[in-house]
Amino acid sequence: MALGLYLVVVLICLLVVGGTVGLLMMVRTPRYRTEPSHLLQVFDRVLAGQATESEWHATVGYPIRHDAYLEGVRRKAQQIMDEHGRPWQVAQGGSLLSRSGREELGVLRDELASRMIDKEGKREF
Repeated sequence: MALGLYLVVVLICLLVVGGTVGLLMMVRTPRYRTEPSHLLQVFDRVLAGQATESEWHATVGYPIRHDAYLEGVRRKAQQIMDEHGRPWQVAQGGSLLSRSGREELGVLRDELASRMIDKEGKREF
């Protein structure tokens, strides 16, 4: 009787563990792809003085592997933050970047927006 109960428990454990492993092997890990519109939204919020440091780092702080141009834009934006960032001022109602940083970010934002418009125009034809 004890051996029968032992075998039932072992089989149930193997079934549960095997099912869990099988399910985990079939499920893919979630992936987040930063798109140009995501960068533009964050840039616009920074330029308007509404972005938080967390919001900036969540979007700009992670590498973009699927688009070399976007990765370049992300790196330039990160460089602007490194040179002109003032995260301590956000808590006091200030902007995340200094005035010269906002100007540089505005130029970068305009370049990205014009590239998006050009890409969309080429897709329509």
